[in-house]
Parts: sequence; C-alpha cells; structure tokens
Amino acid sequence: MPGKGQKDMRSFFHKQPTKRHPAYNPAEKTPVIRCSICTGEQVAGFRRKADGSFEEVMLIRGEGELRQFKEIYGIEGEIEKIY
Repeated sequence: MPGKGQKDMRSFFHKQPTKRHPAYNPAEKTPVIRCSICTGEQVAGFRRKADGSFEEVMLIRGEGELRQFKEIYGIEGEIEKIY
C-alpha cells in the first residue's frame, strides 16, 4: 500500500490498452516498441510520422503481452524497436 502522498506504482505496471486507440491509422502512425537501455523495460505504442512523437499504449513484459498488443490493433509482422 502506498503511503500518504505516494503514487500507486501498480497502476503503471498493469496499464491496460486505452479505449482511445481502438484502431490506428498506418498513414499517420507507426507501431513501435520503446526499449530502455538501462532497465530493459519495453513499452508498446505508436510513433507519429509527422513529428516523431511517441504515444505510449501498454507495458510489454513478455511475448503474451506483445501478442495481445498486435491483436488489439491488427498489427502483423515485426515491430520496430527504438531506444
């Protein structure tokens, strides 16, 4: 349990895909996995082609969650990893 004034980190680690991205437009965004060099943490999301900004969708802790991300958004094939 977090103490007074502390944020509950479980909400970050168990973040589920949001409803605001039921489908992505491949003409505007590219699916990518952002990887931390230091911690190895992987976050799936979309990079806007116009400005290169990254939009986080869900934390990836294993193949099952990567597969789930691909199924939700209809992504086939490999996803580029950015560091």
